Amino acid sequence: MSIRFEQKQGILTLLTDQTAYQMQIGPLGYLLHTYYGRRCEGSFAYLHLERDCGFSPNPYELSYARSFSMDNMPQEYSGSNAGDFRLASVLAETEDGIRGADLRYVNHEIRRGKYSLQGLPAAFAAAGDEDAVETLSVTLRDAASGLEAELLYGVYEKQNVITRAVRFRNAGQKKVKLRKAASACLDLPFGEWDSISFHGRHAMERMPDRGPVRNGIQTVSSGRGASSHQHNPFVILCEHDATEDHGECYGLMLCYSGNHRIEIERDQTDSVRAVAGIGGDGFCWKLEPGESLDTPELLMCFTAEGLDALSGTYHRFIRRSLCRSPWSGKKRPVLLNSWEAAYMDINEDRILQLARDAKKLGVEMLVLDDGWFGSRNDDHRALGDWTPNLEKLPHGLDGLIRRVNDEGLKFGLWIEPEMVSENSDLYRAHPDWVLAVPGRKPAIGRSQMVLDLSRDEVADWMYETVARLLRENHIEYIKWDMNRSITDVYSALLPADRQGEVSHRYMLGLYRVMDRLVSEFPQVLFEGCAGGGGRFDAGILAYFPQIWCSDNTDAVARLLIQQGTSYGYPASALGAHVSASPNHQTGRSTPFGTRAAVAMAGTFGYELDPAKLSPEEQAEVTQQIGRFHEVEELVREGDYHRLTGAENNRYTAWQFVSEDRNESLFTLVLTEPEGNPRPLHLRLKGLDPERAYRVVWAEYAGCRYREEMKLPAPISGAALMYGGITVPRIYGDYPSVQALFRAV
Repeated sequence: MSIRFEQKQGILTLLTDQTAYQMQIGPLGYLLHTYYGRRCEGSFAYLHLERDCGFSPNPYELSYARSFSMDNMPQEYSGSNAGDFRLASVLAETEDGIRGADLRYVNHEIRRGKYSLQGLPAAFAAAGDEDAVETLSVTLRDAASGLEAELLYGVYEKQNVITRAVRFRNAGQKKVKLRKAASACLDLPFGEWDSISFHGRHAMERMPDRGPVRNGIQTVSSGRGASSHQHNPFVILCEHDATEDHGECYGLMLCYSGNHRIEIERDQTDSVRAVAGIGGDGFCWKLEPGESLDTPELLMCFTAEGLDALSGTYHRFIRRSLCRSPWSGKKRPVLLNSWEAAYMDINEDRILQLARDAKKLGVEMLVLDDGWFGSRNDDHRALGDWTPNLEKLPHGLDGLIRRVNDEGLKFGLWIEPEMVSENSDLYRAHPDWVLAVPGRKPAIGRSQMVLDLSRDEVADWMYETVARLLRENHIEYIKWDMNRSITDVYSALLPADRQGEVSHRYMLGLYRVMDRLVSEFPQVLFEGCAGGGGRFDAGILAYFPQIWCSDNTDAVARLLIQQGTSYGYPASALGAHVSASPNHQTGRSTPFGTRAAVAMAGTFGYELDPAKLSPEEQAEVTQQIGRFHEVEELVREGDYHRLTGAENNRYTAWQFVSEDRNESLFTLVLTEPEGNPRPLHLRLKGLDPERAYRVVWAEYAGCRYREEMKLPAPISGAALMYGGITVPRIYGDYPSVQALFRAV
């Protein structure tokens, strides 16, 4: 059993292969957090000494015991307005003005299998893991309001992951408004911690940002209606001296794609509390008596082996136990996307020529991007009118697809179904279907407005629109885009006292549409996109196996974007393409081979016009695709290791290792060439120290001058990991080296 209850001491312990998580039913029914860390036995309640901290109030029943206060005790789920002045997990208010929540233990239940959430994405027990996943349910209750918080824990024993969520129920007689409803609280009473978050902007997402947890409150959040380009819903807490290879690390990853908030507070006793869940200043959810609300899931992980081990745990868990698409474990086709090749200047002949040119080079799928529907000649019109433009496509979408298929290619399609243009037939027919504040002109982003997915009829229309495209056409891939932040959050359908629910109801509507589509069309490969990486999160990955990592296709810029993404998300989820040079976003010129090496750290495809390549470059594309086919499974299913950190601005290096440790792909890109260069020395990771390896092939790109890699043949895994390799000197503008190692 991975969940144990010691009744005499009131101790609940959650165990995985490498970790232990513990809580205690304390005095007066308060649920106290006692431990989360390396696996070990016994009670840890002894660690938390009661003490009088001064001006920290005491529960009424223990008013004589000034040393017991909820303001300094580590809690499993923090209440509010009841004696704890630190971060609250829940802010509640009844219709007669009772504010706060004093949460006390009622009961608990241990059961086999994984809990599910109403309308929300959540991890599951994969085939073969059913007996290694258990659920703990602990119910807490506030006596004054009747509000119950059922704390849900999913324990993945073999995978060293604990999932958390909360189911709120109004078990009282009065209406309750939830103004904050966090998914989890984690108290770390001891230790000195750094936080690592991932900030950014459009075309520069998920930049790692590390610094000490200082006194006060630090917040990582989005109120943009999406998980956002700016602040990813994933935070790491680690020891000050933690590196890739050693040190205690905690991961907090929200499985949610909307407004979020992760708060970290260091208090007067140097205790650290993290609270994570739904965000947005306007959030307010009304619970009538008997109603309930499930919060988004939090994926928690602990390791004492550094950031590399934490990332590996998340990568494997997302692939195996979160992403439900059949494509999660399948080879993805190498595709050519039409966007940077043609933008909206498309017609049937041009798309067919792209298909013919791509097929000659070994590309397997053509994706038709924006510009194919309605009157869509620019980005000011036609979103919502998802029927083919017959002036551009005289044989319709089906006719084009048949001709592309006849050329020997699969066909994929871009859509942006959550949005509508003011200049569109859909908006003219249903102006009330958009999010808009009465009496105010809405803010416009990219000349488009947002459909109100909190309304069932809008979500149903969206599902039927996309489903019709898939039923009537042989489409094998969908790129699902979302190109603006959400403003003017007001639904024409909901009453005034439920307008605070719109943003979350929007996400519930979106997830319902995605769930129906993935269930009905399992053969279709869906890729998420939101202006590139504006919604790169575990919530999307629960439905779609990959997400377009960033609209920035510049290979050098992608180094840091993809490295930051790798801290939590697997390479199999990372949409990456080889684009033209000079790059369309940055104007930078980068060697063709370097662009391919960087794209091979993801799903791999092309974003260019093959006809504009030289004969030598066209031949190189064929070679690149051949190499990728050789390493595709290794990249998709293997362990990913960062060999350099974000602070290294001289070069970036990474490595993939197969599960059986038989193969490894090593890549290095030099970003700052030096005169009289210092040696480039790295230690490889993840190999079998007892086996010998040889270099199957080594590819160099962009080198004005290079030296060949000189390694003993064969060489032991121990030597490669402990002695390392010294990369031969390479010179030029962004040169790279890529080598495939294979055990002999």
